[in-house]
Amino acid sequence: MKQIIKRYILWITFPIAAFVNHEGSAQIITDRPDQTESSSTVEKGALQIESGFLVGFEGDYSNSITQLLAPTTLFRQGISNRFELRIVSQFEQIRFQEETTKGISDLEIGTKIQLYKKAQSRTQIAWLSHLRLPTGSDGLTDRSFGTINKLSVSHKINEFTAIGYNIGYNYFGIDRGDLTYSAALGFSLNRHVSIYVEPYGMLSNFKESIVNFDAGFTYLVHDNLQLDFSFGTGVSDRMNYLSIGCSWKMINDRNQ
Repeated sequence: MKQIIKRYILWITFPIAAFVNHEGSAQIITDRPDQTESSSTVEKGALQIESGFLVGFEGDYSNSITQLLAPTTLFRQGISNRFELRIVSQFEQIRFQEETTKGISDLEIGTKIQLYKKAQSRTQIAWLSHLRLPTGSDGLTDRSFGTINKLSVSHKINEFTAIGYNIGYNYFGIDRGDLTYSAALGFSLNRHVSIYVEPYGMLSNFKESIVNFDAGFTYLVHDNLQLDFSFGTGVSDRMNYLSIGCSWKMINDRNQ
């Protein structure tokens, strides 16, 4: 277990030094910390790594579940300026009453395709799809394949304000799957600091409505490096979480 944790720490810390040599690259646009996936893809030849730590609580005080993601990491590789490959991997620990389960969650591989983007338009549209593979540790996988799909739309309202929203469908081999939704309203306070608020949730098995809310901020350290903080709470159910993260982008100069 110590070796696994050390490996994840290296994934987070080693590439940070690489960002300083790319002053001319486009400003980083991330899919974290909100639940709404951006409608942008990383440019051709770029590798973007978005990683963070999350601690969450669900249920009432006598029957609560504690979740720790340490870390959860998204790798985004730009194949073209409108197409990226994606891998999601995370170390997870779940504590329920006196029992603790920890290990690697199911691996996700997928893609994001930008469907609509024009210089004169304030709207962008993208499609995202992930395949969840039953590769997780015992107790963290149901040994079945799953799929996660989202249509992502964003609108730039003005120089300082934008809204993005997703609608999606997840299926993990049980019942009819889940309809998901989110809508994030973001505000740029200055060149470095942005904040957002966001309702999100799902219609589980197309029957049970689950409604949540989160908010947070990002701090742009450099065009290729961003820090974030977020928190969320349940509206229809008892749930809370706190998360911090770091995202960075590395450019292959040969593709410039």
